[in-house]
Amino acid sequence: MLTAHALRGIFSVIPSPVDDDDRIDEHAARKLIRYLLGQGVDGFLALGGTGEYGGLSQRERVRMIETTASEAAGRVPVIAGVLDAGYHDAIESGKELAAAGADALLVLTPYYTNPTQAGIRDYFLRYADAAPLPIMIYEIPYRTRVAIDPVVLHELSKHENIIGMKACNTDMWHFLQTVAGVDASFSVLSGEDSLFPMHVAAGARGGMLVTAAYLPTAWQRIWRLADERKIDDALALHRTLIPLMQLMFAECNPGPLKTVLDVLGIDSTRVLAPLVNSAPDLTARLREELVRQLDIFETAR
Repeated sequence: MLTAHALRGIFSVIPSPVDDDDRIDEHAARKLIRYLLGQGVDGFLALGGTGEYGGLSQRERVRMIETTASEAAGRVPVIAGVLDAGYHDAIESGKELAAAGADALLVLTPYYTNPTQAGIRDYFLRYADAAPLPIMIYEIPYRTRVAIDPVVLHELSKHENIIGMKACNTDMWHFLQTVAGVDASFSVLSGEDSLFPMHVAAGARGGMLVTAAYLPTAWQRIWRLADERKIDDALALHRTLIPLMQLMFAECNPGPLKTVLDVLGIDSTRVLAPLVNSAPDLTARLREELVRQLDIFETAR
């Protein structure tokens, strides 16, 4: 069983390549996973927001995890996102994704119903008790409109089947309070490309990062520097990626990210409804910047 000890380093958040029928393009997915394995990533997160969980049918979600787990072949952990709004759909999806080969489940804070903190606490405790795999908490309040009180996270972190979280809360004070009180058996991973070195300096053990689908080498260097407390060097390197991050998140993720997958030689750039591919001008600027960054970091390897 996966433990918090394995939740360390750079986990690439991967998009879900699809064909014209909105079915997983297995060839393209395997090509992307092989590229990232060759770059030395520490794990994968599939079916998060970047993986368009909400745009895929459940059958295609299962196929994406089957494909990812098959290609990873146990070399690195595969975390499967579970982004349903209600408990019963979420637990059934988690069971199917576990059977498909996932090593852990990243469970999103319940949304739309605007639960109280007591409701959030009970939801995750109930899910952890019933889940077939270890779970991680996915907190992303700018999408769910619900933040988890750090005190609640401290309590949840003590549950033996809750091994970590992906922290996408841009409030640094909230992050500092969270990291200060979680159990030693619980791994906090940054989910914010823009704040990653600061999150590591504050106690994150790594990150689940969107742009690590393109530049894992760059993020690994930033991670090592920050983990070694060479924070000035980590921040200096992080600043060089700001132009790319500004473009990659100029429209709702994963629109821009998927639109330029062809830069990696992956001809599967279709985005699922209700999202669309990024605007032509943004795409051109993003492609130019991405090629420039790839040249820099490939040369530096």
